[in-house]
Amino acid sequence: MKSSDGGKTCAMLLCAGTGSRTKLAYNKILHYIGKKTVLELTLDAFEKSDASDLLLVINPSDEVAIRELAAPYKNVRFTHGGNTRTESVRRGLEAIGESEFVAIHDGARPFVSPALINATIESAKKYGSGIAAVRSTDTVKEAENGTFIKSLSREKLWNVQTPQTFSLAQIKKAYNDINGDYTDDSEVYSLAGFSPKIVEGEYGNVKITTESDLYGFMPSTARIGTGFDVHELVTGRPLVLGGITVPHNKGLSGHSDADALAHAIMDALLSAAGLQDIGVLFPDTDKSTEGISSMLLLERVNEKIRAAGYEVGNISSVIMAQKPKLATHIQSMRQNLANELKIELSKINISATTTEHLGIIGEEKGIAASAVCILTRSKHESGK
Repeated sequence: MKSSDGGKTCAMLLCAGTGSRTKLAYNKILHYIGKKTVLELTLDAFEKSDASDLLLVINPSDEVAIRELAAPYKNVRFTHGGNTRTESVRRGLEAIGESEFVAIHDGARPFVSPALINATIESAKKYGSGIAAVRSTDTVKEAENGTFIKSLSREKLWNVQTPQTFSLAQIKKAYNDINGDYTDDSEVYSLAGFSPKIVEGEYGNVKITTESDLYGFMPSTARIGTGFDVHELVTGRPLVLGGITVPHNKGLSGHSDADALAHAIMDALLSAAGLQDIGVLFPDTDKSTEGISSMLLLERVNEKIRAAGYEVGNISSVIMAQKPKLATHIQSMRQNLANELKIELSKINISATTTEHLGIIGEEKGIAASAVCILTRSKHESGK
């Protein structure tokens, strides 16, 4: 965790629930997903965010277990929750202390990304609030006595998530002014006369609520991306593939070093993370990237992937070239790319093929590359 400019943000994690709806005999935040509990996965995301400290609102009966799991994490405090979510939030707000903003998050949303957390914080600093939400993808109907009355326009419907980040003074006032129990902080904020600001959320940011969630959420931990790139072969340019200069009488034409393999891999990574492609991130109108090594661009892409909360599961790529023969250079390319991405060599594979003299590749007019990758949620060990 780090403090960003514009005031401190305390992250409040609501962890005082039980396992009743998930039919567990214990609090769902203590449930293991792989090698880590739901709580640890949530803490991992917030430790990488711009929140300055963490306040865990907990059930007294879980205190020993939660304190043990949270011990490796920095700047973590605890307070006891109440019998309802609203009561737990009120108690948390009383215990926060010196902060200008508060990011309220369900402890049972373990797949939130640091990027989304930071986006809600930045929105709160600009507008007073930042509410994570995604557009409804289902047709929603209003019903009465078991009969549909009317359909509601999806254009106006949003599914509200957490984190929900607010000016601490404003959300405290809202909870002081509004009575009753609520399951959504932005509703309390709105009833108090404030205007909640939407921040585009993430469909993978699911909350573990029911028994089926314990089994249905796992695919959201892995994301698949694809990338493709092709460049013209010209004289007077070095041939660079995978950051390695390959001896040849021609090289690839492009704004940068035109490393088609690296470009395909970058687009695959960005695609899997749901980020914009390299044509948007590094446009050919940008003078600062003219002639730049694609390894420097790959380093920047890797930083974006990690900032979004992902790490490379594996990469599989293919270079399509009639000439030169690339078999003796493949291992060097793999090692070079693995070093740049800071991953094990076994996580990246490269193969090369010709097109049997067909098309622009076969006519030796260009070289192309394709890549497929899997990204997984980061397994940051928080100093363990």
